Amino acid sequence: MEISKVLANQTRVRILKWLKDPESNFPPHQDIDHFDDGVCVGYIQDKAGLSQSTISTYLTSMQNADLIIPTRHGKWTYYRRNEEVIKSYIKSLQQNL
Repeated sequence: MEISKVLANQTRVRILKWLKDPESNFPPHQDIDHFDDGVCVGYIQDKAGLSQSTISTYLTSMQNADLIIPTRHGKWTYYRRNEEVIKSYIKSLQQNL
């Protein structure tokens, strides 16, 4: 899926904004004491106030566009921004618009 299509949804844009500064936007994790691997999907779901299935669909589309990187810890998946892809996309927009 193309990045522009993913970013057409305001909730997905909000998720990317939240993940830019996870310490300010999410509570501390209970099982790990850092955000190096991102934010647990449950915290994203709670903050967005949407169903688990909707958030999973959003995160999958964001992952398919390489905007986020998943990391598995046991049965939990954590997501963080893919800064390289985001910077490259912004640079492309600046050059082409």
